[in-house]
Amino acid sequence: MKKYKEQLSKADIKRACDILRRDDGVGPGNYVEQLSWLLFLRVFERVEKELKELTEAEGKRYKDIIEKEYRWSSWAKKDWKDKDELIHFINKKLFPYLRSLKGTREKEKVADVFRELDGNKIRSPYTLLDVVDILDEIDMSHFQDTHLLSHVYEEILQEMGSENGWSGEFYTPRPIIRLMIKIINPKLGETIMDPFVGSGGFLVETFDYISQNIKMGVKKWDILQNKTFSGQEKKPLPYLIGTMNMMLHGILVPNLIRTNTLMEDVHNVSETSKVDVILTNPPFGGQEHKTVQNNFPIKVAATEALALQYVMRKLKNGGRCGIVLPEGQILFGTGAFQKIREELLQKFNIHTIISLPRGVFTTVGAGVKTNLIFFEKSGSTKEIWYGKVAGNFTKVQSIKDVHLDDIFVRWQKKEISSNTWIVSIDQIKQNNYSLVPINPNKQEEKRKTKSKKEILNDISNSISKAKKIINKLNNMLNE
Repeated sequence: MKKYKEQLSKADIKRACDILRRDDGVGPGNYVEQLSWLLFLRVFERVEKELKELTEAEGKRYKDIIEKEYRWSSWAKKDWKDKDELIHFINKKLFPYLRSLKGTREKEKVADVFRELDGNKIRSPYTLLDVVDILDEIDMSHFQDTHLLSHVYEEILQEMGSENGWSGEFYTPRPIIRLMIKIINPKLGETIMDPFVGSGGFLVETFDYISQNIKMGVKKWDILQNKTFSGQEKKPLPYLIGTMNMMLHGILVPNLIRTNTLMEDVHNVSETSKVDVILTNPPFGGQEHKTVQNNFPIKVAATEALALQYVMRKLKNGGRCGIVLPEGQILFGTGAFQKIREELLQKFNIHTIISLPRGVFTTVGAGVKTNLIFFEKSGSTKEIWYGKVAGNFTKVQSIKDVHLDDIFVRWQKKEISSNTWIVSIDQIKQNNYSLVPINPNKQEEKRKTKSKKEILNDISNSISKAKKIINKLNNMLNE
């Protein structure tokens, strides 16, 4: 009988990552992907056990998703006399089998995950067996182990952002997500979507939020598992990570689709595909081709501008949205950007905008200034409550839930203070529909919009000064 450790150590999973990094075929860029598929199969045995219990509790016969030969407990615990046979089994039997599964939603979910992977990158059987030994020590029936494992996995995703400087595109700091969820307040029975799902943080935290606020029964559990959450993700690695993360947090068969959300034509969105709640951090700073822009009423290249148009059209009447947007053209630009904001203000009630400090996303590789925008499909905007989160955050000093407590308390009361204020729709219209948070309580934050002539004069003066400096340097060199 397997003897498990008293408690899984955070260091154990970190050690597995270090072992994977050293393998010739893996390295720094692929270790999370390789850890994820191994964890997926390790966790999936528990998932199958729970699905079997739920099915039999309803008086139905359960059909295995993964056949016995391909389950973790069969090949991971086998005494491989010829170690190279293990790598051959993984590459030539396990992956082809998992990729070919079909017939049920659960089987197709497993097949989707493994089809998106390039395959097993681990070359050394000894590397694989060392990692298997560590993962095999996790007692999947032990709540503490699975709970800790989900948190460790989150930390690995954060660290990956710091190492590679690119996971900011699909990892949102969890305190920010939890604040957004509290403001949106999603409920059981509502359909909840993240069209740019990344690592699944919004769906995972919403699942926890609803679970903690209801008395769970079989019927409610079924609604929460099968009729509540959906997500879409463009890239294969975050798709795998999002699926894995949701399973670790208790969403047994995640309803995630690997697709480029912006490729969907939103000119005529069917009512049946609309949702009650959207919580998301879309990709920003990117540019989309004209073929993608044609899917949207207002054509613009910026990904954040297309993403905003998408969520506006995917909400049901009465639906609610919380979205992270950069403090760029989408909030104050003219032309197409202004048209999008005008439509948003006219057709939706933007009730809250919370300004975040620049360093909030630094820990995951992005130092962009961002805002949280909250709106409802319940009529036009009359006024917006603004709040500004204080603090200096860096890779070392990351944002915590406690840093957001004050702004949430003030939001609940719609309080006006030194860092919170209200702006009427008339004021917004007078300012070219700009939504940029400018605190009226702090004069130094007020911005003056310069005319084109003033901007040209500034440029001319700068060029003149630069020429004088260059001439002075040339004279010095000649002397």
